[in-house]
Amino acid sequence: MSRGARKLGWKLQGRPGPGNAITDVKGVLVGTTTLNEPEGRVRTGVTAILPLGHAREPRIVHAGIHALNGNGEMTGAHWIRDAGYFFGPICITNTHGVGIAHHAAVKWMIAHYAQAFREHHLWAMPVVAETYDGVLNDINGQHLREEHVLAALDGAKAGPVAEGNAGGGTGMICYEFKGGTGTASRLVALAGREYTIGVLVQANHGRRDWLTVLGEPVGRQLTGDRLLEREQGSIIVVVATDAPLRPDQLDRLARRGAIGIGRSGTPGGNSSGDIFLAFSTANARPLPQLDAPLQTLSHLNDEILDPAYEAVVEATDEAILNAMLAAEDMTTLKPPGRVCRALDAGLVTGMLRRAGKSD
Repeated sequence: MSRGARKLGWKLQGRPGPGNAITDVKGVLVGTTTLNEPEGRVRTGVTAILPLGHAREPRIVHAGIHALNGNGEMTGAHWIRDAGYFFGPICITNTHGVGIAHHAAVKWMIAHYAQAFREHHLWAMPVVAETYDGVLNDINGQHLREEHVLAALDGAKAGPVAEGNAGGGTGMICYEFKGGTGTASRLVALAGREYTIGVLVQANHGRRDWLTVLGEPVGRQLTGDRLLEREQGSIIVVVATDAPLRPDQLDRLARRGAIGIGRSGTPGGNSSGDIFLAFSTANARPLPQLDAPLQTLSHLNDEILDPAYEAVVEATDEAILNAMLAAEDMTTLKPPGRVCRALDAGLVTGMLRRAGKSD
């Protein structure tokens, strides 16, 4: 589990939820399967997010999607853009694991929503996203299996989320330090009510000299053990909220994730897939083909959403930091024999303290 930027005294903005995780959004569950052979070649896995938990009735969540740079994959994206919703799980894994993760997630949906699939002409289109872990993992070996994905889906739970070298983030690199899975949350007051915005990232992007923490260009001073001649990674950002928002509003929420990843320094490199998904658990409904012809939707006014946009930016930035702080050193496979170092929290804390940005 992460030591977390906040626990180190870094002066981050905003109010986190009780767990500072995407699971602070009520009903959202996260499961991970981690395949990590420290002295071997398999360092990968899968992260599963269930927007509405293990409920047996298939229900949609409204959603929005954005790609800052499209050198990556997120299945179901075209339908989300057209319809403004999806149903079922989200899975995040490595680039060459998308197919098996999609196959397994479809199998899980058919079994989990068995009655609905048996009685109606339904189709399953789960959301599966990826980043490339071929520096640290034998990605061409395609070691992710159906049972690994099913285990993550079945084991999804509320509460703390495994970060760093966990799930789909097991073999990922961030700013040439060990990266991976990270999460954070914010509480926001909108229209006299408190809502939660949670973020989960699979961070595998950035060059060392880009790395910025709380506005400080720390990467320029942390020059040891560099790995890459150019940026060649990606980041997936999933934003969850219980605030009632329309699909177009969730599109705008997703776009703010791009500002969030920019806080840590990335400009969105050419080889990077920077893809953002936002969904709301409010206004969950039956599938349209099973729902009433006349529908109504309660949603917040656009004019009051600035705090939500700010919360997405803050939580995305912190989730990336938490991914790096939770990660551990890992040896490289390509090229062999080098070490991808974890971020030295002590060194960074010292830099921030001198700048007045850490206790």
